[in-house]
Amino acid sequence: MIRLLILSCGLLFGASLRVLAQHTTLTTPRILSLQERAERQDSILGLRLQRLAPEIMRREGIDMWVIIGREYNEDPVLRTMLPATWLSARRRTMLVLFDKGDNKDTKAQGVERLAVARYDVGTAGKFFRSAWNPAKQPDQYKRLAELIAERVPRRIALNRSADFAHADGLTETEYQAFLKALPVEFHNRIVSGERLCVGWLETRLPEEIAYFPDLCKITHAIIAEGFSREVVKPGVTTTEQMEWRFRERINALGLQTWFHPSVSIQRADPIANTTAPASAKPGSETIQEGDVLHVDIGVSYLGLNSDVQQHAYVLKRGETDVPAGIKKAFANANRTQDILLKQFKVGATGNMMLKAALEQAAKEGIKATIYTHPIGAHGHAAGPSVGMWDMQAGVPGAGDYPLFPNTAYSIELNAETAIPEWDGKPLRIMLEEDAFFLNDQAGAQYLDGRQMGMILIKP
Repeated sequence: MIRLLILSCGLLFGASLRVLAQHTTLTTPRILSLQERAERQDSILGLRLQRLAPEIMRREGIDMWVIIGREYNEDPVLRTMLPATWLSARRRTMLVLFDKGDNKDTKAQGVERLAVARYDVGTAGKFFRSAWNPAKQPDQYKRLAELIAERVPRRIALNRSADFAHADGLTETEYQAFLKALPVEFHNRIVSGERLCVGWLETRLPEEIAYFPDLCKITHAIIAEGFSREVVKPGVTTTEQMEWRFRERINALGLQTWFHPSVSIQRADPIANTTAPASAKPGSETIQEGDVLHVDIGVSYLGLNSDVQQHAYVLKRGETDVPAGIKKAFANANRTQDILLKQFKVGATGNMMLKAALEQAAKEGIKATIYTHPIGAHGHAAGPSVGMWDMQAGVPGAGDYPLFPNTAYSIELNAETAIPEWDGKPLRIMLEEDAFFLNDQAGAQYLDGRQMGMILIKP
């Protein structure tokens, strides 16, 4: 009897896996080969170093930026300055950017880029030219100190920050070694490179924005494919199977995800926990007719990241559309998005945008929670935090950082609405779409549109 039960369970599980393995043809922009991606990423890096690095350094009044990291313990900024074929630093890698000025009447122009390392960074020093010969000066830190003393910088920025992890990449060990090697007369010229790091990481060139929408299109297509009749079988498919299905699909496309996908259910059942906080997600559940499904998924491609949350509704037998109450809930979430996007103005801090958006939503009778974040080189990227799910009164530090043009954001939020068809039980519509803020005139615009209604899954 036990053997028969085990066999039947095994057959059922195998059948469910086969269901999840099926998928429709994914219609997306062509995904580049690894070699093509490396070529494009290196081309963009060259442009960023030539154009963006001087702009950010001069904006922040820094004439020398020193970035230090060791293999497998890289500074978050250092990783974004390495060639695509460098998957990590090599031993200890030191990068120096020195602004020689932009005086057209002198030959000393632009930002000099040096690597205090055994190797050029990039072919023939394309990105950083090696400035260290261990045969002449065995001590790497002493060589760094020599380069600094030769250039006499006014302000030396190191990546140390209390508010941004992305800008706090210099370890205490390296910091103390740097101080020990640096002549004492330069110690009082050391400043935090926080705003340099954030500015470098958050700002996107036009050449990058040109292909950012492709990443969002790919992410949307993966969600649509997963939330389909071919994949979701009510009474059989579980949320855990869906999560792994999404992750396997991303991997099969030759892409990566920067976090494990999450799939959850909200339903009319009064016992089901609809409004649990993000930290209390329930375990695997079997999908049923009448369920509202939610997915949170992020894809990494070409040095950028997406972060998207969408919903689907599993139609009941005889239903052809979503109940009116659920449509209203979705409309409230879309309206919250509209309210938030209107707050995007150069110079506005994340906390200012959060406060204004929540106040307007409350005036309109919407119970909203906003937790929008920058996106780009990292999923939860550098830049102004516009709330966190457990910090609706403002985020100290990161929430006080101002909005700059040419930056990207995951417009992440939710709106909670009582559903008449569920006897007044609340439904939380949790949406997240990636957007780009060009300037005040253009405003914030979605990179590949946004979800305006439930994806329908037929039983």
